[in-house]
Amino acid sequence: MSSPDPQVRAARNLADPQPENKSQNNSQKKSRNEQSQDEPQGPADRTTENAETAEKAEKAENAENRATGTAAESAEPKAEDKAVPSRSRSRGPVVAITGAATGVGELLAARLAASEEIKQVVAIDERRGEVSEATWHILDVRDPAIAEKLRGADVVVHLALDLDLETDPAARTAYNVRGTQTVLTAAAAVGVHRVVLCTSAMVYGALPDNDIPLAEDAELRATAEATGVGDLLEIERLGRRAPRAHPGLHVTVVRPTVLVGGTDTALTRYFESPRLLVVAGSHPTWQFCHVDDLVTALEYAALEKIDGEFAVGCDGWLEQEEVEEISGVRRMELPSAVALGAAARLHRIGLTPSPAGDLAYTMHPWVVSVSRLHDAGWRPSWTNEEVLAALLEEVEGRHTLAGRRLGRKDATAAGAAGATVALLGTAALVRRARKARRRI
Repeated sequence: MSSPDPQVRAARNLADPQPENKSQNNSQKKSRNEQSQDEPQGPADRTTENAETAEKAEKAENAENRATGTAAESAEPKAEDKAVPSRSRSRGPVVAITGAATGVGELLAARLAASEEIKQVVAIDERRGEVSEATWHILDVRDPAIAEKLRGADVVVHLALDLDLETDPAARTAYNVRGTQTVLTAAAAVGVHRVVLCTSAMVYGALPDNDIPLAEDAELRATAEATGVGDLLEIERLGRRAPRAHPGLHVTVVRPTVLVGGTDTALTRYFESPRLLVVAGSHPTWQFCHVDDLVTALEYAALEKIDGEFAVGCDGWLEQEEVEEISGVRRMELPSAVALGAAARLHRIGLTPSPAGDLAYTMHPWVVSVSRLHDAGWRPSWTNEEVLAALLEEVEGRHTLAGRRLGRKDATAAGAAGATVALLGTAALVRRARKARRRI
């Protein structure tokens, strides 16, 4: 629950200003004279005070309230005021962050804890993180007990998601969807005003007929065929449904583009390959988002400088030819049937963690406008060229083939020719199997 509406209090004060102020003045005088804050207040209508004394006392009281950061409330606050921090009586919101011990969650917790605009950071994770300024609660976000840990928060930023390529897909979905559902329900139950969800611009889908760039309110046309995208679509569905089920709860959705900076995804592994796989006839475009920029966008959302659904990423995009020029890595071009067939086969027999659906995001455009953040005053601190350079530096020394991270011995054998042979060889196996079935 939240504290009484400031407008209601203002109207109440305008209707009957003097009795409340005089009552508070009398209480403060008795506290100073008798060294006790528990004394009963004097009469509210002391007619013997002259106007000049009352005015001086009121000015002194207002100065004291400004110094302590506390609004002038009645001497006996309501029960909900004691339980929940009030924005009218303190500086900034209380923000709870799930997944606060690592990654984006840790970076956001550190930033908000240092912000003058934030009253308190409540950090929630399955282990304690390094941000000592936060108030920590150790538990699984799927635990209904999280409701009590969220009590008193104004905003919850939900970042406890598992998008690890190596996680069992069924376990990953169970964690992501159940965790989000529990957080939304718990937040509504204890009176949280806003929940911020972080998904991905991948939910728009990578399709050959996409506009360049896509509008932020474009239809979500992704399917569940790429890693984690099915989970993200379900999370967004839960986010749209929550305000209808829980009036008073607002949900903000943040969709970063290709995220770079301590991340490990199918799209970052694309740049670990000895050659950049390009499907013949495709038109790849690349729009990156550095984690630093994602953190500042999440801060905007937590401070309610922007709401609704919006994308975050660098301005503009890079064509495939620009990526190859900047990276110095040459392409390996394959027919669509060969590339998709090989990717599906490798994933099906367990050689790679990435399903064939991930390949679509390296084939077709899915860059997005970030105009809503721009309108709110936000600007990215990184360009696409700078983020790509940072990614190349980060993955230097790593070697990936068709999405599978290779060891040092494998990498030595798998040069550009090795990559080609692996893909073409797998495709050949698929063709042989089909011919064998036709003979039967």
